[in-house]
Amino acid sequence: MTILLDDAAVAARLQPGDAVAAMRAALIAAHRGDLVSPPRVHAGVLTFTAGRLPGRWYGYRSYDKHLDGEQIVAVHREPAGDLAGLAVGTALGAYRTGALGGVAIDVLARPDATTVGVIGAGRQAWTQLWALSCVRRVSDIAIYSRNPQRAASLADRALAELRLPARGVSTAREAVDARDIVVLATSSPTPVLDPDWLAPGSAVTTVGPKQVNRAEFGPSLPARAQLIVTDSLAQLGSYDPPALLANAPAISLGAVIVNEHVGRTSDDAITLYASVGLAGTEPYLLAHLLAI
Repeated sequence: MTILLDDAAVAARLQPGDAVAAMRAALIAAHRGDLVSPPRVHAGVLTFTAGRLPGRWYGYRSYDKHLDGEQIVAVHREPAGDLAGLAVGTALGAYRTGALGGVAIDVLARPDATTVGVIGAGRQAWTQLWALSCVRRVSDIAIYSRNPQRAASLADRALAELRLPARGVSTAREAVDARDIVVLATSSPTPVLDPDWLAPGSAVTTVGPKQVNRAEFGPSLPARAQLIVTDSLAQLGSYDPPALLANAPAISLGAVIVNEHVGRTSDDAITLYASVGLAGTEPYLLAHLLAI
């Protein structure tokens, strides 16, 4: 029997610690070659990301690349091929991205990092905080949005649902200044911060646009970072137009997790995590929810 999950069912079943653990396992599997995860492909208005864990399952995510409409994530059991489950909506993909960000923060941020700055107040900002809540003990979150009401709403939600001390602030600089962890989660095609605002030792995550001439940060941000990490080197190299970081010395997050590459080298080092969406992680998370 095929199990159908809508956004409410996904949100009810997912806990941040469980999701972060699943995405950590997916990153390790992809790094070792156990998870098949090719870059996303486009077919007309549809975009597909696919993945396979041989002998257990295969699946895909499909969505309209032009509209913020409902998405489908499907997972089939292997080798039988029966359709085990479908997730319809937008929640699974967003929580997957948040959980990958949670892994990155856990791996890259200083162990004593407690202060967080967020630029952006939409769904992706929420899932980053949701995942972060289980990897660091947070003492203060400053949130900036061009819409102050959205920043205030996100702060209220973080406090009510995650018990995270959060507040809206009036400028992007105020959100970033002296923060241990900085999350960029906007749809902006132009830079939303000046890297000079960053404190030594900060761990930066960028979730929004990151292509040449369309990015929420400028080339001066990767230039300032001592370590640049991404969840998918293959996806980072396949953007058209190219990713702003395509020629940067980026390394795989999976390689850092398994200690095949040195991560943070000092308390003063600035790290940059570029979230590009490791293919196969959506069906991986759905398979995990369905205990396949």
